[in-house]
Amino acid sequence: MRSAPSLLRWGFGMELQLPRGMRDFPPEEKILRDKVIATLKELFELYGFSPLETPVVERWEILSAKYSGGEEILKETFKLKDQGGRDLGLRYDLTVPLARFVGMNPTIKRPFKRYQIGTVYRDGPIKKGRTREFYQCDADIVGSSSPLADAECVQLALDVFERLGIDVIVKINNRKILSEMACLASVPQDLTDAAILSLDKLEKIGPDEVIREMVERGISRASAERFLSGAQDREALKNSEGYRELEPVLSYLQDTRVVWTPSLARGLSYYTGTIYEVYARDSSVTGSLAAGGRYDNMIGQFLEGAEKIPAVGISFGLEPILEVLKERRDLPLRKTVTQVYVIPFKNLLSEGRRVCQQLRRAGIKTDMDFSAKGISDGLKYANAYDIPFVVIVGPDEVAQGKVKLRDMRSGEERLLTIEEVVQHVRGRLA
Repeated sequence: MRSAPSLLRWGFGMELQLPRGMRDFPPEEKILRDKVIATLKELFELYGFSPLETPVVERWEILSAKYSGGEEILKETFKLKDQGGRDLGLRYDLTVPLARFVGMNPTIKRPFKRYQIGTVYRDGPIKKGRTREFYQCDADIVGSSSPLADAECVQLALDVFERLGIDVIVKINNRKILSEMACLASVPQDLTDAAILSLDKLEKIGPDEVIREMVERGISRASAERFLSGAQDREALKNSEGYRELEPVLSYLQDTRVVWTPSLARGLSYYTGTIYEVYARDSSVTGSLAAGGRYDNMIGQFLEGAEKIPAVGISFGLEPILEVLKERRDLPLRKTVTQVYVIPFKNLLSEGRRVCQQLRRAGIKTDMDFSAKGISDGLKYANAYDIPFVVIVGPDEVAQGKVKLRDMRSGEERLLTIEEVVQHVRGRLA
């Protein structure tokens, strides 16, 4: 017997292996993914967001623009060149492409509410719930500075996770609070973003490591300690401009699942105001399931005259959401979308095909056994894919103008007309 690696290479002369951080999704996973995406689309549209599609590849100067992702994210960006030698990159999020789209379409009526669901790419560390190719599911409001828009994005997240049956907590803050704290702590202006990035890791690595990292970035220990101390003084922070902006957002939400977290920073440098991250309670998935905030400076840089265009949004991470859902033991993973499998006798293939078409026209997802190897083989196939119903088309059934419906879970069989099959299947699968 060949070893597994030899089998992978046999006949191809190459090893059949995915690049690190990339994944295939077999039907049982893809079906669940599509179900979550359908839920997100439904909620996005319920909130009045319209769909948008943008290319996976963007010009490098767009991805690296001043108010785009920032230095940290560019380190993880896949960079490439076209045949003309132009610098390009794979998009690392869906927000920068949105900003570029609005810049290219300046006459679009605002507020512009759009959602987009698609793959993004980051060449970063791989861990549970994080790969290098992953889906983001974004909803953004462009052209409104109202705190109601910020609250709308957070409320959308609460409704999405309620629909998915995931208990969550939303951590919320304002980026201006952090900038003010850095100024009061005498952190040099050119190192403010670095200090904020370090502070963002407080809950993961603890205060000592945060201070050590800030010192390594060039911030004095005294400033680092004052900055960290300020982040933990909630009463003093309530006098800041950033908190005054955050207060009406909290007031609109009035939800115990939304918690002000002064150390929350978000890793991307383009945020200018409200920021938030959503986490699952009681889950082994420790990363955020959704995150976002206000970014008022990004879009204007793509317009003539550098017009300031306020914007706020939220991004849902499909991969961590699915990891949380898979932890639930009551969640069935279906191997196929097929609801009915038609098994005709060998001399009744045409009749079997006619039955398939009748069921499909009635909206029943139907497949058929083309092999005509016999009822036993057909039932084994249906059982292997966990297809809930089988329709047997035999000479006795055809003579009566009926078919035999078998419930694969209970083993119960009934002699029914096609119309009765449709009603029975719909009733059992509802």
